[in-house]
Amino acid sequence: MASLFNKFQEFVKTLAKSPTFARNPREFQFETDMNRLFLFTSYNRLGKNAEEADAEEIIEMASKASVADQQKQVQENIHFQITNFCSAMNEILLPDLEKRSKKDEAPAQSNAAPRRSGLSFAVGKSGPPIDRPAIPETKQLSRSKVSQSLRDEIGYTLDLKPSLIPHKEAGEGLFLSGEADVGTVIAIYPGVIYSPAYYRYIPGYPRVDAQNPYLITRYDGTVINALPWGSGGESREVWDGLTVPEIRSNVQSVEKGQDRVWRMLSKPLEGTRVGSIGDVLERRNPLALAHFANHPAKGMDPNVMICPYDFPLTEKDMRTFIPNVSFGNHEEVNMRRFGSFWFKSSAKNSVSDVPVLKTLVLVATRALCNEEVLLNYRLSNTKRRPAWYSPVDEEEDRRRWS
Repeated sequence: MASLFNKFQEFVKTLAKSPTFARNPREFQFETDMNRLFLFTSYNRLGKNAEEADAEEIIEMASKASVADQQKQVQENIHFQITNFCSAMNEILLPDLEKRSKKDEAPAQSNAAPRRSGLSFAVGKSGPPIDRPAIPETKQLSRSKVSQSLRDEIGYTLDLKPSLIPHKEAGEGLFLSGEADVGTVIAIYPGVIYSPAYYRYIPGYPRVDAQNPYLITRYDGTVINALPWGSGGESREVWDGLTVPEIRSNVQSVEKGQDRVWRMLSKPLEGTRVGSIGDVLERRNPLALAHFANHPAKGMDPNVMICPYDFPLTEKDMRTFIPNVSFGNHEEVNMRRFGSFWFKSSAKNSVSDVPVLKTLVLVATRALCNEEVLLNYRLSNTKRRPAWYSPVDEEEDRRRWS
């Protein structure tokens, strides 16, 4: 299996140098990342019994399939893993009587299935969603107990402890406890989701990142603020994203005179349109800690990468384990970018009428075992970077921001 993964790695390096992708730097980076995610997550889905022909077929598809097709496949691969994670959490938390009831209601399925090769394993769709309300009754387990039980179920969980990054501002780090193969969803980025239409509501606007290191932006401009989530909780509860817990920041920022001026001039619009549908979320979620992943120090390599994941809100039974709420309603507001500005567009870019939460997950770029989770922050070189920041790939850095 290791030799097959080496083939994938070599193909990624070759593709990154291809003139076919030499377009707009941001577009280039997105396409390169999506190609890597296509390879890694498809490799993961093949499983340990994969054959070389399967791997060769995926590599061939990666060189021919459009970015849109690869993106769709990545979504399905990630959703497959998230479904398994949610099933494991239900196994841990639901009372035995409830689990038996669920199994009795499920239609009988045969374990025997014809073997499929290559990408055919991910073509099938899941069954129709069951319109069932969230079930607040769960076992009274502590967060640490839930975390340990998850490791027993899926082979890994996440812990927070002092980072091994050798600088004083590293703070807490995110650590994987157990083992996870390449292409595995390691963590979910929790928090409040802001589409470009609602940027003015982000706390601290327009200098939203001056005192908040827990903001992240997807390629489509969606911003997720993990600060209100903190490190989770000890129960399942209705979480509206409005309360901000006190958590120890990964990055100790010192407010300078200019920052104080910006804070006084900042006028984010007031609004409470968060979690308007009253979603019941599982705050003991062991994987909802992606915002604690540190940037690698000089000479170290990242071991995870960001992957956009659109969670379909029709999946009612899984909703409680997706640690995000949208600011505003769930109706998609189409926005277009012109320079650094976003404006509303009448164009209909959505390929599906299914409402989604635009979330992010961290995907392993190699096999991991009992180690700190490290993510390339990819900070822009057009702004002053922190002293602790060291670019992971100088060539990629110049290409992306040139």
